[in-house]
Amino acid sequence: MTDPTTTPRPASAVSARAARLASIPSFQRVDAYLTEASLRRKGQSDVCDFTFGNPHQMPPDRYVNTLRDALTPQHDQWFAYQTNGEAAREAAADSLQRLLDVPFRKEDIYLTTGGFAAIALALKTVSDPGDEVIYSLPPWFLYEPLILEAGLVPVKVKINTTTFDVDLDAIGAAITERTRVVIVNSPNNPTGRIYPPELLLRLAEMLEAASVRIGRRIYLVSDEAYNRIVFDGLRFHSPVEFYAHTLLAYSYGKTHLSPGQRVGYLALPPTMPQREEMRPAITGLQVAMGWVYPNALLQHALPDLEKFTVDVGQLQRRRERLVEALGGMGYRVHRPEGTFYLFATSPIPDDEAFTESLVRRDVFVFPGVLFETPGFFRISLTANDDMIERSLPAFEAAMKESMNRPGTHT
Repeated sequence: MTDPTTTPRPASAVSARAARLASIPSFQRVDAYLTEASLRRKGQSDVCDFTFGNPHQMPPDRYVNTLRDALTPQHDQWFAYQTNGEAAREAAADSLQRLLDVPFRKEDIYLTTGGFAAIALALKTVSDPGDEVIYSLPPWFLYEPLILEAGLVPVKVKINTTTFDVDLDAIGAAITERTRVVIVNSPNNPTGRIYPPELLLRLAEMLEAASVRIGRRIYLVSDEAYNRIVFDGLRFHSPVEFYAHTLLAYSYGKTHLSPGQRVGYLALPPTMPQREEMRPAITGLQVAMGWVYPNALLQHALPDLEKFTVDVGQLQRRRERLVEALGGMGYRVHRPEGTFYLFATSPIPDDEAFTESLVRRDVFVFPGVLFETPGFFRISLTANDDMIERSLPAFEAAMKESMNRPGTHT
């Protein structure tokens, strides 16, 4: 008979790492919000969904036809294992050169299952467990899980909430001897800000000086998922133009508004020192991380996918419609320069309470607290035109309701 006083207590069914990931507050908030929102929207066809950057209209024929053409096999190895397909890498390198006027080489393009894997791959290429990674708030809300999963330490700094620019002084103050990576996201999700070249130059100078000071290289990971979604004829500038030690992460899911088709890449600029040493390390990680290559179909399609994008003009028209309409109602709305999001100030400090007032009117947005920046809310411009028009009375009613509450932002 077992002695209950000596029987060991059952161990946890999950690792400490998995438990820590599951306990991230922002991660829990996103999961809880999505679960609740999904239940509320179930069976309702007239809701206005401004949450994720998901499509709310049929995909363009050109996109569908590109995938259909890629599905037709041209030889018996068409659906065999695919690593970094040469034609896909060459198309991506040529496209980056046209966009940034930087002569990327195909052997420095590493194809991944979307931007998630590209960022994770970048972090693990240059960092060891215990190293620190600095990023700015509000962030894309999955930076922290990716950082923790890699055994790294997240270090968060705030941005200038007037200009939505990164705060260079705050980044500089956060750098320690353990700093290995700084993440920059431009065009920025959720703010829509494109960082100007003079800011990127100052950041590069600061990272170079800090690397010398601490005696180890600080790398910059540039999250550029939206670098083709730029408004008003602006020219996008990448950190790779100013800082040689930059790893560029890209996702086609934004470019074609098809986040379920997981394809992206990690790119090393030709100015990156020791990239010959990095190449075998990156390809080894691509396998060891779980074969994080895009599937064969998407690699075959990629050269043609590089020839067109989502209708940026349509997104810009939706931006203008919402910025003008919401501004006329009394909202403070920053006009985004890129991405497909608006990041607006909540009329009341409690952004969750405000977004709940919209939910009661069948309008769903993300509260700023999900981005660790209370007092704001995010709207996705990927909602269709009908949703936008139907949402305006709800936004107006929610504003009027807020005006009767204490602490209203004016």
